[in-house]
Amino acid sequence: MKYLVMVQGTQADYEAMRGKASEHSPAWSEEELQTMFAYMGAINDDLAETGELVDGQGLAEPAQTRHVTLGEDGKAVITDGPYSETKELLAGYWVLECENLERVTEIADRVARCPQPAGAPDYPVVIRPIMDGSGDI
Repeated sequence: MKYLVMVQGTQADYEAMRGKASEHSPAWSEEELQTMFAYMGAINDDLAETGELVDGQGLAEPAQTRHVTLGEDGKAVITDGPYSETKELLAGYWVLECENLERVTEIADRVARCPQPAGAPDYPVVIRPIMDGSGDI
């Protein structure tokens, strides 16, 4: 079974990782940032070694996001990010092929333990099974 494992973040979190603190997140030091990257890299390496990793990527900050919707006239309405009405957005993901939900939950638990500065926001790691066709609905 394939699963999408997602981590979330805000524009303030990305800025904090660049050393700019806010009321929502403390500034990250270079050492804290490198520790986080090493931790996530080790997870990726382990998943590649077990053959469970299909894909995994970190995503650009919300400020580089664009929403495209349709207006009442049927024409595209394009909105650049970040979006004040949205608190957290997808910050990164893994597509994993795991034997069962228990195994992917173990992996998500490991992701949730990623080191970060004291006082940084704690977001859930979200697991979504990937449907294998319309019969899964």
